[in-house]
Amino acid sequence: MRVPLSWLREFVAVDLPVEELARRLTFGGMEVAQIHRIGVEGAPLPWDPELIVVANVLEVRSHPNADRLVLAEVDYGAAQPHTVVTGAPNLFPYRDQGRLTHPLKAVFAREGAQLYDGHAEGWVITKLKGRPVRGVMSDAMLCSEKELGLSEDHEGILILPDDAPVGMPLRDYLGEIVLEIDLTPNFARCLSIVGVAREVAALTGAPLTLPDPQVVATGPSISGRANVTVHEPDLCPRFMVGLAEGVQIGPSPFWMQRRLINAGMRPINNIVDISNYVMIEWGQPTHAFDADRVADRHLIVRLAQPGERLKTLDDRDRDLTPGPDSGLTHPPLMVCDATGPLAVAGVMGGASSEVSATTTNVLLEAAIWEPVQIRRTARGLKLPSEASRRFERGVDYELPPIALRRCLELMRLYAGATIAADFIDVYSRPWQPVTIDLTPSEVRRLLGVHLDAHTIAGILSRLGFECTISGSATVGDFAMLAAEPVIHVKVPSFRQDVTMAADLCEEIARVYGYDQIPSTRLADELPPPVTLKAIELEEQVRDLMAGAGLTELITYSLIDMALVAQVQPSEAVAERYLKLSNPSTPEHVYLRRSLLPSIAAALAMNLRERERSLVFEIGRVYLPQAEPGKDDRWLPDEPRRLAIAMAGPRQPESWLSTDREWLDFYDLKGIVELLGERLGLAEQLSFVPLTDDERFHPGRSAALMLVRKRDSRGRPVDQQLVGVLGEVHPQVRARLEVAAPRVLLAEIDLETLFGHAGQAVYRPISRFPASVQDLSIVADETISEAQIRAVIQRSAGEYLERLTLFDRYSGPQVGEGKRSLTYHLVFRAPDRTLLDETLAKIRKKIIGNLERELGATIRS
Repeated sequence: MRVPLSWLREFVAVDLPVEELARRLTFGGMEVAQIHRIGVEGAPLPWDPELIVVANVLEVRSHPNADRLVLAEVDYGAAQPHTVVTGAPNLFPYRDQGRLTHPLKAVFAREGAQLYDGHAEGWVITKLKGRPVRGVMSDAMLCSEKELGLSEDHEGILILPDDAPVGMPLRDYLGEIVLEIDLTPNFARCLSIVGVAREVAALTGAPLTLPDPQVVATGPSISGRANVTVHEPDLCPRFMVGLAEGVQIGPSPFWMQRRLINAGMRPINNIVDISNYVMIEWGQPTHAFDADRVADRHLIVRLAQPGERLKTLDDRDRDLTPGPDSGLTHPPLMVCDATGPLAVAGVMGGASSEVSATTTNVLLEAAIWEPVQIRRTARGLKLPSEASRRFERGVDYELPPIALRRCLELMRLYAGATIAADFIDVYSRPWQPVTIDLTPSEVRRLLGVHLDAHTIAGILSRLGFECTISGSATVGDFAMLAAEPVIHVKVPSFRQDVTMAADLCEEIARVYGYDQIPSTRLADELPPPVTLKAIELEEQVRDLMAGAGLTELITYSLIDMALVAQVQPSEAVAERYLKLSNPSTPEHVYLRRSLLPSIAAALAMNLRERERSLVFEIGRVYLPQAEPGKDDRWLPDEPRRLAIAMAGPRQPESWLSTDREWLDFYDLKGIVELLGERLGLAEQLSFVPLTDDERFHPGRSAALMLVRKRDSRGRPVDQQLVGVLGEVHPQVRARLEVAAPRVLLAEIDLETLFGHAGQAVYRPISRFPASVQDLSIVADETISEAQIRAVIQRSAGEYLERLTLFDRYSGPQVGEGKRSLTYHLVFRAPDRTLLDETLAKIRKKIIGNLERELGATIRS
């Protein structure tokens, strides 16, 4: 919200320095983001009061030596006029007509004045110096808006109103200070000059003067000459219409144009400018219809019907039927006539009934719209506007008549309109005043400050609340409390955001001053913090991944089917996903069922900039499931998942190492094994070959299983799938457009792992020496290494400290269909040195179990 200070001072007599005013507004909850100075002291280019003044052009003559230049005789308040050489095209029509009979006011700058160079790109400051121009001395100029820093316009000089005082410094006439305020949604009441004025008066104690706009209506009554029908009173609580006849379309007054520009709006014509001016001044948007282009002058408020379209004022033809093409989720509310839609209610008008150069009669509408409906429509159509910005936050129910009277009177004054007597006012749901009881003890409880009832009532009264106090009695010269005083607070219609006592306390704190509220220590000790085990485990996993060299990512929970199809085309079925009813972008429509599509896309993006990337994400997926007893509703299950994505060389490029081997399945498997070990699940996790998953390369991927039960021989009989990992399929890598020869992905169900996680067991380091043995085993290739490892670990018992596979061989020496695996076995006891006899017994048991359970033999 841009607030010109001169406009604000029409309503509140604030004389604080602008910096102090900005500070108080910011501390009152309205952050002043920037202070714009135009022409005054402190501006990027202040106008020198001695050298840049208002002047009157007395006469315009041809230049004796140039057809594209003229000589202007200018009165700027000095004893003698001054001759200026200029090529301003808007002076050419006055050339050689003698003394001008009509005042032509302009901005005159003398030699030495600093101005912007009108012919340079951007904003280049130059100093005016006298020089001959085609034989005529030129030591002054008439200024354009570009040269003054007002706009980019350099086509002609700036023409001032006829009543501009000659000789007045331009700083005093056009200089302005504009406050740019960043308003949060709860300050919708301040989307107007009047709203900000109320806040300034309350925060500074300056007197507030709000006028009661009236209109001189000399035309016949509007009754019978226009009609309104509201079919949706719940969505349109109030709809008012006034009639202005005989309007003359033209430019709005100079002062109005300057205020609109300073407030951030572009002047268009007098009717549109008046509507915008009143919206900024009072906060009530209005809309002007060309009355002669409205069938029977009958305005109808209804929902859009299927198949209807409207060409809005931004020259776009819009589909009004809810669906993916229009972006709408609900039918928008429309202002129509008997032939069809005329405007999107509360958002933007239509081209068919807009005010144009041929307009002579205007139907002026001021209404109240239901905020949720306007917000839904503006976002669905992607059509934000200044009007919707106000309506979707809530507009004062009592503003429409004020805005109509103000607009129509300005149309009478500056568009020559005759105003019809009376208004049409369909007020189907009048404002219901709210009264809230507030006590000093409640203020003290919430704010921690001791304020008496009269102080509280005084603060709220300055904000526009009506306050009465009850609950006290006076005996003699002493005020005796019969009970705690109660302040009965009547909420004004422009404060729809205040609904309870806590809201009033917030207002008291703002005006009293947050910086005045003392710091207070808690009267009791804080209870010890309690952390959920699942959160602790999640942080433990996050630390583990970072320690393994991975970087954490956070990707969007919302995806589209194209992203899913890159990784798993068979899963790109929209019906399987939860769909957002109001997506912000086409790429963020569905809630993800897996982390892999989004982290794979992020990895691919990283690999476009670097050759190596190792990333992980811990996030939730959203799995649709029927709500018990309500088959027509779907609520998501939201388990946490861990996703890992890796690609690139195993070691970063360095002169220290020439190893440029690429990361492979076993690098990823090692990280997953480390995860299981740190969660106390090393004995419960197993890897099973994955052969039928389109995401992964067959033979280079695995399913991660959680073993919940084993038989007497330690073989798993009850296990649950908790993850997948491996090298992605070459087709997936091609769709991701990754040049690396291998891309590794993993997704693990953390909720299940956390449910079975135990405490990692740490043992003291034994002071006794270890015994190392090698064991070469020949087994069928159909027997996995994991099975062999499990039998060895179970048979070796508690003394086995480490088991390492260090050699694998297949060939004629071991026979067809077989392979040899050679292990290092490290044995150690915590309390003694193991004897050879003990180690021999253990070795014999290992060999026996391998032969009996797996049919394996020992290679000699």
